[in-house]
Parts: sequence; C-alpha cells; structure tokens
Amino acid sequence: MKAPQPEVVVSSRSNPGETLRKARESKNLAQAEVAQQLNLTLRALTQVEAGAFDKLPGHTFARGYIRAYAKFLELDQDRLVADFDAYTGTDSAGSSVHALGRIEEPTHLAQSLLRFVSVGLLLGLLAVSFFWWQEQSTRKDSDAAVSRALEHVEVESADGTTEIHPLDEPEDQAVADGQAQIVEPASEIAPELAAQTAPAADTATSASQPAPVAEPAAAVVAPVAEVPVAPVSAALPSVTPVVEAPVSAPAPVQAAAGQALVNIQFTANCWTQLTDANGKVLFSALKRAGESLELAGKPPLELRLGFARGAQVSYNGQAVDVAPYTSGETARMKLGQ
Repeated sequence: MKAPQPEVVVSSRSNPGETLRKARESKNLAQAEVAQQLNLTLRALTQVEAGAFDKLPGHTFARGYIRAYAKFLELDQDRLVADFDAYTGTDSAGSSVHALGRIEEPTHLAQSLLRFVSVGLLLGLLAVSFFWWQEQSTRKDSDAAVSRALEHVEVESADGTTEIHPLDEPEDQAVADGQAQIVEPASEIAPELAAQTAPAADTATSASQPAPVAEPAAAVVAPVAEVPVAPVSAALPSVTPVVEAPVSAPAPVQAAAGQALVNIQFTANCWTQLTDANGKVLFSALKRAGESLELAGKPPLELRLGFARGAQVSYNGQAVDVAPYTSGETARMKLGQ
C-alpha cells in the first residue's frame, strides 16, 4: 500500500511591476510623466515595471517605489507590496515602509545637502566681507576728521576777535593782517591836535636860537611882542608827553627737577603751541615779532610752529635747528627725546 504523497503548493509569483505597467497604459499615461510625478528617473521606473528590482538601490527602496506607484495609480498598495515580497522572496515584516507622494532618492538628498551647505558658506563669506568693509569705512572717516581738525588753528587777535588760520597758510599773510589791525592810519590824527602842536614847535625853535647882539633894543622887543602867550600856554598841556614808569623785566623762568627749559625768540608773527610729556598744553597762542617765550616743562616737549622761519628755538640753552622738522611753513618737533 503506497503512502500518500504530500501536495505541492505552487504559488504564483506575479510581477507587481507588470501590473503597474498595465494600469498606467490603461490610463494613457507616459513613463516620463509618471517618473516626473514620482520624482524618479525614467530608468528606475522602467526597471520597476520590468521587475528588475535587483538593479535598484535595495529592496527597501524598491518596496517604497511599488507602494508610491500604486498610490499614484489608485491601486491596492498592500496587495502589490505583498506581490513584490512573493516575487522577490523577501519579508516586509521588519521593514517600515510608508507611502510617499514623491520619492527622494539618495543622490537627490546628497545634492540638496551639498547645495544647502554651499549657500550657507556663501552667506557667511558675504557677511564677513560686509563687516570688514564697514570697519574700514569707519576708520577712514575718523582719520579724515582728525586730519581736518589739524588743518586749522584758532588765533585770538588783539581786538578780542577769533581768527582761523590754516596751518599750511604762509604766515606772511597772517602777519600783514595783524599789522593792518594794529597800526592806525595817519589820517585819523585830530586836526585840532596838529594845529596846537605846530605853534608849540615854532616856539621851541625860536627859544633855542640865541638873540643877535648887534641889533638895537627896539628890534629885539618887536618880535617878542608878536608871540601870543596865552595860546602857547593853553596848548602846552595837550602836547606834554606822558612819562611812563620803566617796566621791570620779567623774572627768568627756573626749571624744576625733571623739567627742561625752552626759549623762543620771534622775528615774525608765529602761532605757537607747546605741550609737555603729560599732554598738558603749556602755551597755545599767536606770538608777534620781537616777542619771546620761555617755558619749563616735563620732557619730551612737543613744539608746533605756524611760521617756522619766524622763530629761533633753544632747548636748555642749546640752539635747535627747526629746518629738518619743517613742512611748508609749519614745523612740528619733539624736544628732549
């Protein structure tokens, strides 16, 4: 008696890609159109329809392609995924496959990440360039403001007004302006004073000459009678010179310990500024021709001259040549370095 033979169950292995292809053709859709909608290359879509799943990146991606394709064609996604597992002999129990509206391939993801990093680097470079340019512009503006501030000096004139002179302006013009303000024109002398001075001068001349001896007495008396006595006596108070008391010379400046002595003789009008080592301004004003300046301060002393040719400088009794420090008509030097 023969033993019963077990039944051999032959499972039909249908290609899910073939099913998807037929459904696409029934809807009159071209491969290129479906590939664009699923964000797949035309070659990958052809491999899915042909069942060449081993040429795709992996079964997980292939299973996702099947599910997305079925969703797009409005087919049963689970049945086609089961057909894919039966066709390829794989099990989807350990895989988490979700339906995707558009499939992101690994190459596309890498390209997107590279594009994002490149844009970020470009924006960072632009930001650094902008801040560097802004810093350079601010620095140039501050340097220009400092240079403009040093181009002019304010000088107080004899009548109390403040004049502004460029440091590079020839000092001869400033000297001429100062002299024009001080000297009074001869036409401004009162004519009455000139009229009163003239008789006095004539009287003084007549008194200085001796009377002739050989002339008779009548001839001597007649000229004397012609001189009016009252006008001369009345005019004398207006022309009597005022005798000023002698002005005592200023005491010489004594340099204290750690200080140096600077002496400047001026042969022309010259704006002068002297600053000590602590930044304290010891003197800053316009000195006129014939004047002198003697100061003591902590060295090194910074000396600035508006008209270098009009000043003779000595430091602790030693003459200083200002020519090497002169630019145009101005000079700037450090004494005691």
